Amino acid sequence: MTTCDALVIGEALIDITHGVEGTVAEHVGGSPANVALGLGRLGRSVALLTQLGDDPHGAQTRGHLEHSRVRVIGPRAARTSTATATIRPGGHATYDFDIAWDAFAPPTDIQARLVHTGSIAAFLQPGADSVLHTLANQPDDTIISLDPNIRPALTGDPETAVHRFAELSGIAHLVKLSDEDADFLYPCVPHDAVLDLLLSRGVRLAAITRGGEGAILASARARVTVPAVRVDVVDTIGAGDTFMVGLIDRYLHDDSLDGAALTALGAFAAGLASQTVSRAGADLPWKEDVRASDLPA
Repeated sequence: MTTCDALVIGEALIDITHGVEGTVAEHVGGSPANVALGLGRLGRSVALLTQLGDDPHGAQTRGHLEHSRVRVIGPRAARTSTATATIRPGGHATYDFDIAWDAFAPPTDIQARLVHTGSIAAFLQPGADSVLHTLANQPDDTIISLDPNIRPALTGDPETAVHRFAELSGIAHLVKLSDEDADFLYPCVPHDAVLDLLLSRGVRLAAITRGGEGAILASARARVTVPAVRVDVVDTIGAGDTFMVGLIDRYLHDDSLDGAALTALGAFAAGLASQTVSRAGADLPWKEDVRASDLPA
């Protein structure tokens, strides 16, 4: 049995980015893969259960993740998934997906302090049911974290997506949504009320990110708003994933969740995200970047 800080479950893919000046670049991406990569770069022991094809994109993805200290596991896929991102003026990205995500057996040789999932893998069948089964059958002391990172083109009809999110958030301890996620899942519901709903389900730490307006973090003990860090934005790819990395990393360090702890969590996560958006692609910070910044190591 291998023990580690985190097991991340979900898609790893190739982001094919079309820039505003007509440039085309390829980067390894996928929200769960980005979270695993970010945790590995911060020095956490992490495994990623994903599905890669036996093709050049699969080899590129595996090599990139392993270079960032991520152990890659999971069944072979028919092809490696891709997401084509088109960057609009101002750095906003829109996506077109080609995803393979099949059913899989839960790993039996890994014991993790925390299991994380989200995005396409948590909603796209047939693999989504395997994700839910794996999370629901973790030991009682395992921390479960979730970032839905909703992709409306892939999550099916909203009613089905809301039902699956309710199932997942009902067993999760950490949940982060973007404001777009919250508005898709619960249209016309104030964000504070969405946070209240999550806490009522037993979530210990709930967060909603709001882009340049910062983020709201809530626990049973406190609720705080943290500002975004002002930087020159190159693109927003991986920003939310980096914020999730910051929440996970700091929660594993301090799970007290009082007002001071929430403020520190949010500031650390926002600072990490600011480093990612100042670089092209999902180039998440390394521990050395944290040491060289004002963020606590």
